[in-house]
Parts: sequence; structure tokens; C-alpha cells
Amino acid sequence: MSFRSFHGTITAITDFIVSEDDIDAGCYKLITLENDMQEIVNFIISPDTYFLDNEMVFVGDKITGYYDGNAPVPLIYPPQYRALIVVKDSSHQNVKVDYFNSNLTSSDGMLKINICPCTRLLLRNNQSFSRSPANRNLIVVYGTSTRSIPAQTAPYKVIIWC
Repeated sequence: MSFRSFHGTITAITDFIVSEDDIDAGCYKLITLENDMQEIVNFIISPDTYFLDNEMVFVGDKITGYYDGNAPVPLIYPPQYRALIVVKDSSHQNVKVDYFNSNLTSSDGMLKINICPCTRLLLRNNQSFSRSPANRNLIVVYGTSTRSIPAQTAPYKVIIWC
């Protein structure tokens, strides 16, 4: 999977109709984001979309939506992506969603994580993960990092995206 993202301010949240029957009514949402350059993206939010820390989002919130860059998308405007992960902006934490190799360096080479005893390794369902997070897609939640390239950090928690 190749994670791509779009960061912006939520301008609308509406129900998204999946089928004509009522069985899924209200279970899917369409979140419209606008960034600082007035670019607009719609994210389809499904019951499987992972919201970091189970955060509720509202119109006016700044968020980053992550989607699979290899997934097919309809050729419409504004672009419409199926959100895999949603992260609400926070001043006390940074988040990196990416594939991390055997050295725990992100695929773009911009972040290297150093697992320490205080780092919580978790699955998406908040259960403990007991193996190495190397060579996996990860959601890395961290505070400060070095100014080197790659930046290095000891994350607060790492969520393994199995």
C-alpha cells in the first residue's frame, strides 16, 4: 500500500449514500476538506476508517486524511478518496503514516524511529503488539525529533497497520 494524504479544514460533513436500501443509512459519511490553497477533496468515511485516538471531528477542524495512493478513484471534481486513516491536528503530537523498513526508516527517508521501553506498540484495535514493527505500515505518534535527515525520534506510540 502506498499512503497518500491531504491536509485541510473540514468544510462539510454529510451522509454518503452507498446503496438504495436503508441498511447502511448513516454508516458512511462524506467529509469535505479545503486546504490553504483552496484545493478541495472529499473523503468517504466508512465504518472501517481508523480515527487516531477515536477523535470526533466537526466542521472547522483541521485534519489529515490518509488514503491508498494505488487504489482506483473516480475521475470527478473534487477528487474523492476512501479514507483509511483520519488524524485530527494536535499541537502536542506529530503523526507519520508510512511504510517503515528494517531500519525503522520511513519510505520517504524523512523519519527514523527508535523504539524505547516507553513506546507503546499497538494494533488498530488498541491491543498490544509483541513483535518488531519493522517492515510494516505504521502510524507513528511522536513529539520532538532531531533536525537531521532522516529526523529521529522515540515515539509515544506506534500503531501497526496489519
